Amino acid sequence: MFAGIDEVEWASLEHAYGPADDVPELLRGLASADPAEREHALDGMYGAVHHQGDVYDSTLACIPFLMELVADPAVLDRGCIVELLTSIGGIDLDGDELDPEDEEFEDAANYAMAASAVTAGADVFLGLLDDPDPGVRLAAPLALATLHSDPVRVLRLLRARLDAERDTEVRLACLEAAGRIALRHRGLLPEVVDLLTALSRTAYGAGLRLAALAQLARCAPGALPSDVVPGVTGLLRELRTQPVASAPAADGLPSATLLGQLWQVRAGDTSAHRAAPWTADLLRTLHDGLGDRVDDRIALLADQLCSPDRAQRVDAVRMSSALLRTWRGAYGELVGLLGEQLADPEPQLAMGAAYTLKELFGLAVPAADALAQRVAAEPSTWVRRWQDGPPTLCPAIVALARAGDARVVPVLAEILQRAEAPGDLGHSLDELGRAAAPLAPALRERLAALELDDRLADRVEPLLHGLSVLGPGAAAAESVPAVLRVLQGATGERREGVVGSAVRTLTAFGPAAGEAVPYLWGLLHEAGYGQGADSAAHLSPAGAALPPALAARTAGALWAIEGDRDAVLPVLCAVLNTPEQAARRSAASVLGTMGTAGAAAAPQLARLLRSMEPWTRVRAAVALWRVTEDPEQAWPVLRAAWETMPRTRMSAAACLADLSTAGAQGAQRLVDRELLSARRHNGNESVADSRDIVEDERLLALCRQAVHRGP
Repeated sequence: MFAGIDEVEWASLEHAYGPADDVPELLRGLASADPAEREHALDGMYGAVHHQGDVYDSTLACIPFLMELVADPAVLDRGCIVELLTSIGGIDLDGDELDPEDEEFEDAANYAMAASAVTAGADVFLGLLDDPDPGVRLAAPLALATLHSDPVRVLRLLRARLDAERDTEVRLACLEAAGRIALRHRGLLPEVVDLLTALSRTAYGAGLRLAALAQLARCAPGALPSDVVPGVTGLLRELRTQPVASAPAADGLPSATLLGQLWQVRAGDTSAHRAAPWTADLLRTLHDGLGDRVDDRIALLADQLCSPDRAQRVDAVRMSSALLRTWRGAYGELVGLLGEQLADPEPQLAMGAAYTLKELFGLAVPAADALAQRVAAEPSTWVRRWQDGPPTLCPAIVALARAGDARVVPVLAEILQRAEAPGDLGHSLDELGRAAAPLAPALRERLAALELDDRLADRVEPLLHGLSVLGPGAAAAESVPAVLRVLQGATGERREGVVGSAVRTLTAFGPAAGEAVPYLWGLLHEAGYGQGADSAAHLSPAGAALPPALAARTAGALWAIEGDRDAVLPVLCAVLNTPEQAARRSAASVLGTMGTAGAAAAPQLARLLRSMEPWTRVRAAVALWRVTEDPEQAWPVLRAAWETMPRTRMSAAACLADLSTAGAQGAQRLVDRELLSARRHNGNESVADSRDIVEDERLLALCRQAVHRGP
């Protein structure tokens, strides 16, 4: 074994951490009789030679030796090596053509050579389908479906293996491989659909039928039966009666290596000692395939959340989060069931439900009573402490506050009496609005007590944000001195951030912040923008201590407080003339709040519609429409952005909801299409922002408002 391995100049090759001279030892370790040494070697292969899926020249050099290991029945844990080869050779470049001058060309070339090398030797996997080692049989089907050049032959062998195989998980792997073949070779789709349809019928066991339905959803969702949800829920009930399986063990191997830790994560993800631990993966595949059949997915998740199998409910909470984040629907019942999980004694389940509800804002209202009960029951968990960073509120409190439920206010008031306030408390008040007024004295007291030192920037912003939620009124007026104290006292490199937060808070206070007017004008003078328009020199930003973007926001605060158009317009027009895109966007945003009072800036805003920076174009278009109340020039920019930059839709929809749409050609069609879309405009199951759901719900509300308002 390993003939020629010492003839390879490994030191001249590289992996993720430099010269690959340690690779021969890793390869020999894969053949060791010691399970700990095998795991260490495999850990090294994934950690360095195939680091995060990359293929290096050393990875290519390993392929013949890995193939040799797979072909030797005396080598233990060959299934892991098959999985490694499948990963190395299975990277799909989707037919992308890269320029040889492109930085990614070398990587792509390595991927292509790896795929070619593994595919050339893929016949070795054919003999593994009936290997005595179930781990090898488990890995072989996907390797063949991914890498073998004769999919017709592979599909025939998989069908035969399904009849001969007795290990449930291996049979499921065969079905997954069949689904992979159908996706990669569409000409074989009808044959795969026939196979899966036959296997989904009652003559087969519950696990195999569920797997067949999951793969149908994956490769041919239109072939699913109309009663798929009742069928799946029945299969889940049948699976619950099966004997409980223990979590997969790493053969007593240590958990100090990466793969050992991954085994632990995998075991935790499927909840140790559960029946049919592979059910979660099948259900995720089924949900992905169901896609926009949101009502079916809700019904399926509702059944999962009512399961006596706690592990299945943990899975359902995670799947519910992905569904809610990506698709629109009538979620009241599902949210109520998520709320019921809060009372479960299993921390993983209760905490998972709380984190899911935390992202829902107003959609969490059906679970508000359950959230309130959870918060009241465990005062000791209200604040979570971390090794690094400030403490934070527990997710149940944040969820209740984001739902706008005033029952959380006394809890927050009590927390504010503690020595250290959670860093996210202020930012959790937005949906409470005026209901948060009882918190104003405590927020003011904390703000007034802050030391004006280098740590001010980190500690002041949440408090200022919390006060800004109060809006105009007596409580705001009483808070102005504390805000001015930090505005004047901020120093050092991070002064700009503190001043910006203070200015935003004073803007929210509006006329109640009249006391701050002289200080705000002082900021404008410091930035090089004088009060009035006596001379162009007064408006020159040359040598400004504070950036033009902050000058624009300061002018916006003065407008909110005094409403003096003639005083602030020269400042905003001067900022529009700066070369800084961020400053232009800030000035345009302020002008948009002024409405027709900002009409004098229309020519400058119109020029910005031709900006190379897309968000500058969008902000300028919104402002232009608002200051002129005419969409003629602005709407083409916003319509184009609606299609290519979905996150701009909120700004455009707000204009459609507030202003005349006469002349906004195609606006009604865009709005109708948005309201009919099942997918959230910012939906992404793999990448999420904590405000994605609430932003999409607000977009829908604006679109409905635009429809009711009419042209």
